[in-house]
Amino acid sequence: MTKRLEDSPLLRHYAPYTVSGYRLFRQIIETDGAISADIKTLLVAVAAVARGKDELALAELERGARLGITIGQAVAGLIVLSSLRGEAAAMTFEALLAKVYGPAADAAPVEQIPVAPGEAQHNFETYFGQVPVPLQVMLDRLPLGADAYYLMRRGSIDANPLSPKHGEFLLLSILAADYSPMTATHVRGARNAGATDEEIAEAIVCGIPAGGIAAWMAAAPFLAA
Repeated sequence: MTKRLEDSPLLRHYAPYTVSGYRLFRQIIETDGAISADIKTLLVAVAAVARGKDELALAELERGARLGITIGQAVAGLIVLSSLRGEAAAMTFEALLAKVYGPAADAAPVEQIPVAPGEAQHNFETYFGQVPVPLQVMLDRLPLGADAYYLMRRGSIDANPLSPKHGEFLLLSILAADYSPMTATHVRGARNAGATDEEIAEAIVCGIPAGGIAAWMAAAPFLAA
């Protein structure tokens, strides 16, 4: 069994406040609340992979499988990591999924999805309210890259196997654990997808096992706003 913070003999002996406080964060994560406990295992796992904490991620995926998370649901984390943290993080997550669910069967190659002229820009304007400066630069100078970003963004949110709202939660847990200012965008995106502030708060807390309390401190101001 993976060792957890509250299993540390040194912390048990010298730091009862630390153990007790962390146990309460774990209580939020491991019980049904605004977000169900099974889904929260995925939120912790993707944040852990993003931070290079593979052992933590594996333990959460195993716990999720015991709670009933299917491979079809768990792949939502793979999709989000592919977009937000790149190829290496995504392949690490896929390897962990294979340990939990067994090797995936081979699948046919994906036929390229076409992007109509102006489709990416319209999507950016609809989602962000206006085209953010980095994406406008991409539209102007590397339009094929803008199409690529659009398709991967759609995969992470609009076509997420769980739901657009849960896609936003996965993004939030990663961004919170990384102390990223991009959290603001996905707090707004989660609200637009129908999430409550209580759900968003729990998604942020799921970044704490990998990122510490700093994950909350970095992300909570965007929730307050």
